[in-house]
Amino acid sequence: MRLSNLFMPTLREVPAEAEIASHQLMLRAALMRKLASGVYNYLPLGLRVLRKIEEIVREEMNREGAQEILCSALLPSELWKESGRWEVFGPEMFKLLDRNGREFCLGPTHEEIFTDIIRNEVKSYKDMPLNIYQIQTKYRDERRPRFGVMRSREFTMKDAYSFDTSWEGLDESFNKMHRAYTRIFERCGLDFKAVEADTGAMGGTGSMEFMVKSDIGEAEVVFCSSCDYAANIEKAPTFDKEIERKEDAKALEKVETPNVRTIEELVGFFNTTAEKFAKTLIYKADDKVVAVMVRGDRDVNETKVVNHLKCINFELADAETVKKATGADVGFAGPIGIKVDELLIDFEVKNIENMIIGANKTGYHIINAKYGRDFEGTLGDFRNIAVGDKCPKCGAEITINRGIEVGHIFKLGTKYSSAMNATFVDDKGEEKPIIMGCYGIGINRTMAAVIEQNHDEKGIMWPLSVAPYHVIVVPVVMKDEFAVNAAEEIYSKLNEMGIETLIDDRDERAGVKFNDADLIGIPIRITVGKKIKDGIVEFKLRNSSEVKEIKVEEIYDEVLKVFKQNNVKIKRLV
Repeated sequence: MRLSNLFMPTLREVPAEAEIASHQLMLRAALMRKLASGVYNYLPLGLRVLRKIEEIVREEMNREGAQEILCSALLPSELWKESGRWEVFGPEMFKLLDRNGREFCLGPTHEEIFTDIIRNEVKSYKDMPLNIYQIQTKYRDERRPRFGVMRSREFTMKDAYSFDTSWEGLDESFNKMHRAYTRIFERCGLDFKAVEADTGAMGGTGSMEFMVKSDIGEAEVVFCSSCDYAANIEKAPTFDKEIERKEDAKALEKVETPNVRTIEELVGFFNTTAEKFAKTLIYKADDKVVAVMVRGDRDVNETKVVNHLKCINFELADAETVKKATGADVGFAGPIGIKVDELLIDFEVKNIENMIIGANKTGYHIINAKYGRDFEGTLGDFRNIAVGDKCPKCGAEITINRGIEVGHIFKLGTKYSSAMNATFVDDKGEEKPIIMGCYGIGINRTMAAVIEQNHDEKGIMWPLSVAPYHVIVVPVVMKDEFAVNAAEEIYSKLNEMGIETLIDDRDERAGVKFNDADLIGIPIRITVGKKIKDGIVEFKLRNSSEVKEIKVEEIYDEVLKVFKQNNVKIKRLV
C-alpha cells in the first residue's frame, strides 16, 4: 500500500476527550473516529489490526475443535424471558419494538440464542461435545462510556459456547478454551494473567478472567506474594477469624457529633483509628431495603452482596430511603433500631471491641457498641479483600494491581439448558439437561490493551503479529530518482514475498515521514537515503533505538529473521 493512497488522517495534537494512551493513539494514528459516545468507526489501519486479532482468535479456536457460525444481533425478547434474563441486564440492554409491537433487543451476549439453536438440532449424546462460536458486534448501553473502546456501547466480541453431556466433559471444554486463550493473548504480545472471577449476570459455577496488567485497568486484581493464586477483587474471599479480646466491654453511650459524617471526620473527632468504626451503608435491592456493615476502613464488595441477596437491581439508597430506614440524614446510619428488610454484617465487624457506630439520629453517634449484645444480623463475607490480608489459597500476604479484562471463560453448567429445556437423551435412554460453557474475548479491547502495553512518546509499537503492516519503506527524498526506484524495488519484492509493506511515496520532509511511521507503529522501517548509491539502506525496528546500515541484498533475510524471532508466520492480510 502506498501512503499517497492510504486513507490515514493522523492527528498531531492529543484529542481533549481522550484520557488514556490507547484512546489517544487510536485517534491520533487514524485507527478510528468517534461517531457518538461509546461508538466508533474504524478506518483502514484500525480495521486491519482488528482483522489480525480476529484471525489469531479463529486459528486458535479452530485448533481446539470449535466451529464458527454467525447469529443475528437483533434478538427476540421471548428467548430472554424464557431464561429469566430479560430484566437482569436492566438499562444496559438496548430494547426496541418492531412495527407490530413485538419486543427485541440488540444482543449484549448470546447464551440464549446459542442454546436455542442447539436444543432444536441436538437430541442425542452422540451429537456432543460441541463448541460453536461467532465473532460479532455486541451492544450494551453503558451508563458511562469511557476510555475509548475499553468501555464502549458497541464492540466486537468473540463468544463461544460449549455443549457437553457431563461435568467432566465441561471441564475438558473449559480447559481447551483456557489453552486457546493463553495462546491467543501470547500471540497478541500481551503480558496477561488468568484470574478467578465472579460469574456475574452470565451465571454458572465458575469462571476465569484473562487480565492484562495495566495501571489504567478498571478491574482490581488480587495476587498472592507466594503462590500462583490470582483473582478479581470481586471474587477474592475473606474469612471469619477469631481474635483475642483485649478490651473490657463498656456501656453504650450516645455522643453528639454535629456535622461529622465521614469516617475521616469521625477519626479526627474521636481521636482514634478507622478500625474502631463500623459503617452502615443502605442499599435498594429489587423491592427491598438492606443495610451492609463493614469496618470503617473497608469497602463493601457489592458483588458479594448481590450474590448473597440474589437480586437483579442493586444501588445505593437515596436520601429519602435512608431517612425512612434510620430516621436520620445520610451519614448517621447504624445497626441499632434500623428499619431495613435485612442487615448484612461483615465478619470483621463482630470482632471490633467497643466500636463506634451511627446512632440513627442526625448529629449523633454511639460508642462502645458490641455485636451480639447490642445488635445482630446476617454474618458473612461482604467486603473487599485488602493489601495485608492473607491469600485464600496459601495464607501468604496478597498484593493488588489493576488490570484490563480482555477475555472471560465461564462454566455455565445447566443454568440455561434447564431454563430453556435444552436436553439430550443419554446412552441409557434418559433425558438430561445439556451442560454448557461460555467463552468471550473482546476484540476491540484486546487491540486497545496491546497499545497500552506497547507504546512510547512517539506512538504505537505494534507487535509484528497484529501490526496493520509489517514493513514501511521510506525513500527520504522523492526527487532522488535513483533512491525512489530502489525503494520501489524493495517494496515490490517484499510484497511478492508475502510481507505486508507500505511505501511512503508522499512528497514530504523526512521528519514528517519518520514521525508518521513511529506514530502508526509499523514494526520494521527501511530507510532509503543517500547511501543507496553504495547499496546501503537503514534498517530499524520500531521497538528499538538501534539503526543498522545493511546492504540492499541483505534486507530480505533480515526481515525474515525478525519474523522468525517473533514466531510469526508470513501470511498476507487481503
